[in-house]
Amino acid sequence: MRLGVLDIGSNTVHLLLVDAHPGARPVPFASHKRPLSLVAYLDGDGNISEAGQQELIGFIREAWAFAGQHSAEDMLAFCTSAIREAANGDAVLARVQAETNVALQELTGPQEAAMTLVAVRRWYGWGAGTILDMDIGGGSFEMAIGQDEQPEVAASVPLGAGRLTRDWLPLDPPSAGSVKDLRHYIRETLAPAVKEFDGAGLPDLVAGTSKTFRSLARITGAAPSAAGPYIRRELRREDLSLWTQRLSAMPASDRANLPGVSLVRAPQLLAGALVAEAAMEMFNVSSMLICPWALREGLILKRFDHLLYDSDAPVRPVGTALVQKALEPAPTVERLGSAIP
Repeated sequence: MRLGVLDIGSNTVHLLLVDAHPGARPVPFASHKRPLSLVAYLDGDGNISEAGQQELIGFIREAWAFAGQHSAEDMLAFCTSAIREAANGDAVLARVQAETNVALQELTGPQEAAMTLVAVRRWYGWGAGTILDMDIGGGSFEMAIGQDEQPEVAASVPLGAGRLTRDWLPLDPPSAGSVKDLRHYIRETLAPAVKEFDGAGLPDLVAGTSKTFRSLARITGAAPSAAGPYIRRELRREDLSLWTQRLSAMPASDRANLPGVSLVRAPQLLAGALVAEAAMEMFNVSSMLICPWALREGLILKRFDHLLYDSDAPVRPVGTALVQKALEPAPTVERLGSAIP
């Protein structure tokens, strides 16, 4: 079957179509995405502006039409910190549903961390032992550790690379003082979350997920994406520390010329590097593996688990798509309106 995953993130809005069935590896079929930093549309009161809402609604209509054109049979639609933490987030979700018939499922930070760990566990398997996963998004930073698919500890802190760049690094290149202040803020904010992991044991494998970790690994020498997903990619803390110093002296235009760094993400790469460096230091991690699967894949896999084990409901075309929460406890199924906007 063909499943669509509509991901409203902090840096991009992305529809991914995958072909799979319960028990099978999901294979990407097609993708439709657009850079859209909803954080950049926040006003002084923390509300997503009218312009930002119009951009979001326009993309969702495009995505729903794209899914229908490519015969998607089922759809997941979710949003993360960009809407979750906006002052008018609830109103934005209600407006999206009213104008597009799409009910975006709002994930909490710990739910993001937990579902990402599902994906990492499936990628590396049970033989990996206890896994610690870290994921740097545009608005938040998630961490989870577990011996199984469900984490013993899952945490989220407002240390997304886009958010920190906007709030702490206004100059390009940044001043030495602003970088120093941001380092202090990251460690101060991260310390209580790291303490939650006391008693969870030492990880046998540490994984980094998200575009930020992939870009950081690439500039420190990891294989390019063209080498495929099965190449071992590693990020070492000593290499990261060296590159963090280099990035702090570079304007965004120079960062965009580095391998694996896009023009859109170049401005926030330094903030992401500072978060990654602090987290690796505070968790006493010398190196991590870069996992190609993350939140989207975790939701896809749990959706197929639901279809295999919990649901007798037939799968309907995207015009009456099933939107699945795909979270513990046992998920619920919600039908959308029949018309594609």
